[in-house]
Amino acid sequence: MNNCILHYPFLFIHEMHKCLICIGSNYRRQENLPMARRMLQGLFPDIRFACERETKPLFFKSPALFSNQVASFYSDKNMDEVKLTLKKIERDAGRMPGDKEQERVCLDIDLLSFDDHVLKPEDLKRDYVLEGLGELENDLCNHY
Repeated sequence: MNNCILHYPFLFIHEMHKCLICIGSNYRRQENLPMARRMLQGLFPDIRFACERETKPLFFKSPALFSNQVASFYSDKNMDEVKLTLKKIERDAGRMPGDKEQERVCLDIDLLSFDDHVLKPEDLKRDYVLEGLGELENDLCNHY
């Protein structure tokens, strides 16, 4: 009985996991971020989004700006299932394996934390992520 709590009479209640993600794009971003939000809302109905932020590229020579957005939701999926779901959304947006070498990111969705397990500690230090976290914590988030 993985991640389940037995509840009388024979009803299984799945343990819910808190997930924190950041979505980003520097290519067709006005199309890709709204599409990602729609897909995420369909899969995780309780998802909350912070404001979208425009940022300069951190590791690319190209001056193409990024749109980034932090979001949080709960899921009964395990961490690997959540990661696979996020990767599928990236592929559905047109992400290809060689895109980063071309400095083109159709859509990037990073799982920053899963419950109390921090997966991307460096990302959690970035200003746009910290600002988004503040919005989520203070319920100042956008409802798309």
